[in-house]
Amino acid sequence: MFPAPPPELRELHLVGVTGTNGKTTTAALVAAVLGERGAGEPVARVTTVGAFLDAERLDLPLDYAGMVEALRRGRAAGGRHGVLEVTSESLARGFARTWPITSAIFTNLTHDHLDAHGSPEHYFASKAQLFHFLPPDGLAVLNGCDAAADLLRQVVPAGVAVITYGVPSRGAAALPLDVCAEDLQLDWAGTSVQCSVRPEARGDVLPARFELRVRALGDIYVENALAAICCAVRRGVPLERALGTLARLEPPPGRFEVVSRDPNVVVDYAHTPDALRRTLAVARALCRGRVHLVFGAGGQRDRDKRPLMGAVAAAADVVHLTSDNPRGEDPARIADDISRGFPPGVTVRRELDRHQAIARALRECGPEDLLLIAGKGHETTQVLADRTLHFSDQETVRALLAR
Repeated sequence: MFPAPPPELRELHLVGVTGTNGKTTTAALVAAVLGERGAGEPVARVTTVGAFLDAERLDLPLDYAGMVEALRRGRAAGGRHGVLEVTSESLARGFARTWPITSAIFTNLTHDHLDAHGSPEHYFASKAQLFHFLPPDGLAVLNGCDAAADLLRQVVPAGVAVITYGVPSRGAAALPLDVCAEDLQLDWAGTSVQCSVRPEARGDVLPARFELRVRALGDIYVENALAAICCAVRRGVPLERALGTLARLEPPPGRFEVVSRDPNVVVDYAHTPDALRRTLAVARALCRGRVHLVFGAGGQRDRDKRPLMGAVAAAADVVHLTSDNPRGEDPARIADDISRGFPPGVTVRRELDRHQAIARALRECGPEDLLLIAGKGHETTQVLADRTLHFSDQETVRALLAR
């Protein structure tokens, strides 16, 4: 269990973001848009990649004490909101019971972290706690196109406002969509989409239709942006301000980050079957030639998802199977587990040295091809059994291209 928040933080309006994929990005977008609610009002944000006060990274540890200190600094600076990326592990340990989350956002629920939870049911039950403990005046923002949305809606207490959003590419809606993305347009400059709003959800804050544009690439980021809009407008941010902020924001590091256009090279954090599938679909939509994929899987983490990753990776034209963060596990064994998911006929190059795998993929890329390097995204280290090395996919690509 977690201790109760300090008295000075109990007046903060806290937004909690949970789900399998997209939590960090959604938290960043929500914090940026909530900053438009009042002139000069800072927003503290704590995610798995760091603690921030608006755009400033705070030099704080990524632990409970660091989270409390980040929120304290935001409150001391005059902030009234805080945004937290809430992991399933912290929810399983009772975080939502003791901390006053007033708005909760659900991104999606797919295969991950089963090594920590033991079963999909326990994983879902942990996520659901964020919504079960919302106060009567709280807000639940649900991805209605995720299969778990209907079950999640059932645990939301009476009196809590619920708003749903969705992008059809995720699948059929499990709940009626209050805000639905339609007619998505994608190019190297960003993603734009027309959005329709159900009459019951409009009120005084949303029109029947509006256009959303983000500089990030892909429907994944449209989902994240819609979640941010649904939360922020219900908390007093005018829609036009929210849309303007989202249109200006730089894409987050390591999330379909375009490292080069000659050749086309993208780095992404996709490390689950669902995230890799959707990221490959975006790569395919942008690519005129072949899609090359460099990827592996983390060691000592959810071994069952590895063959599923291999099956999804078959959507690439050429797969360069390599190492990720092997930790204390044999990289060859991890690659073997992934390989069991490859269907017949997939072109696979196996090179367990990640630097060499990237180098080979770059050599094989033609002018119309696209190289997607997946799994590590923003990370700048590679964790081995006995040491942690400095390693950045982006730096590796730039150094190889500069030769």
